[in-house]
Amino acid sequence: MKLGVCMLLLLHVSGSADSRCFCQVTGDLDDCTCDVETIDSFNNEQLFPKLQTLLESDYFRLYKVNLNKPCPFWTVSSHCGLKDCAVKPCKPNDVPEGIRSSSHNKYSAESNEQRGECEQAGLLGAVDVSLSEATREALLNWSKHDDEAERFCVLEDEESPDSQYVDLLLNPERFTGYKGPEAWRIWNSIYEENCFKPFTIKRPLIPNLFHSSPGSEAKTFHGWLEGQCVEKRAFYRLISGLHASINIHLSARYLLDDSWFQKKWGHNVSEFRGRFDSEMTAGEGPKRLRNLYFLYLIELRALAKALPFFQQPSFQLYTGRAEEDQRHKELLLHILQLARSFPLHFDETSLFAGDEKEAAKLKEDIRLAFLNISRIMDCVGCFKCRLWGKLQTQGLGTSLKILFSERQIEALPSSSDQRPRFQLSRQEIVSLLNAFGRISTSIRELKTFRSLLAEDG
Repeated sequence: MKLGVCMLLLLHVSGSADSRCFCQVTGDLDDCTCDVETIDSFNNEQLFPKLQTLLESDYFRLYKVNLNKPCPFWTVSSHCGLKDCAVKPCKPNDVPEGIRSSSHNKYSAESNEQRGECEQAGLLGAVDVSLSEATREALLNWSKHDDEAERFCVLEDEESPDSQYVDLLLNPERFTGYKGPEAWRIWNSIYEENCFKPFTIKRPLIPNLFHSSPGSEAKTFHGWLEGQCVEKRAFYRLISGLHASINIHLSARYLLDDSWFQKKWGHNVSEFRGRFDSEMTAGEGPKRLRNLYFLYLIELRALAKALPFFQQPSFQLYTGRAEEDQRHKELLLHILQLARSFPLHFDETSLFAGDEKEAAKLKEDIRLAFLNISRIMDCVGCFKCRLWGKLQTQGLGTSLKILFSERQIEALPSSSDQRPRFQLSRQEIVSLLNAFGRISTSIRELKTFRSLLAEDG
């Protein structure tokens, strides 16, 4: 019945913009046992306010990143010269000593000292005190390789002189004016070269291509997509959901007034409609919004599964301010417990469940594809867009790492004397929570856009 009403609304030229954007964004999600309404209620009423409070803390607002890496795929002719594209890094004194000290990434000072002594004696000396320097280096490289083999994205080299701390609250994600062929090239490279799509299958709404029957093109594309295995279908939906989320942020924090005495940022309903109105996007907009909800479920599930890692007594959100650090860890654990209580989680066991060898190859193909996408972020010409692109792809990559490290998480040692097989760096932790914060904010912003569109009639 609901579907029939939606179709009537969509066929009516006089239908409201509210219905054209959101009529199909309701009910059950594909490949899931969850529905849009449950997510809206859970996010907007329970999780969103607490998460925003946590992300305002020093531990989560300060992100170390190298924005000067060269694009590994093509020559970027020039960087965006728009003033709103600029990123203002932190001064050294703005960063708490505890964060600047790399030894406090995951553990307390005492635990790090004990761990360092134990690892030095136990992992190397106790095995064979006569190990050569070359062998010792090889062991360290093997350990590094094992860790990198689990990652779905490129991590920043925090020791690089080009890496700087950035205050995310002072450099918010919003519309900067970065658009056109260079911006489109980023997304085109992601979709066309990294989403397992044959070049003969055309995506709907590709700019500068003129087709006589866009509806037929969309039907062919979605027919191909539905014929893919659930893993590749899920991968595409994650990328589409991330793209949708970023577009919501740009529409919600749009430069509405740029006069000599003020800058006014706010919700641009026309921009939102241009990206998500079914009539203006040949029916693609609502699909993108549904993919946003799918992305939300994936990252929410990762947070729930990561709870045992953060519950370790040795883990601290270390800034050097003991009372504040403890308070923020308690808030983090409360948020993760809340995430775990969500009643309709995505079931990741449905992925990679076939033949063991084929499943392993498929998982590695997807890992490498996402790793490639994270490298494409260094090709973004706008520094502020690059900052948030790197953070959000790294956060999603960390979510995927968590989802497919269930055995390692379950095997976390109860004693700090043992080295855990599963680890997260501070950079991964900050990107994980902030990336989900962006998705959570997008879901919350949809409520605002619904109201604004309803007011416009």
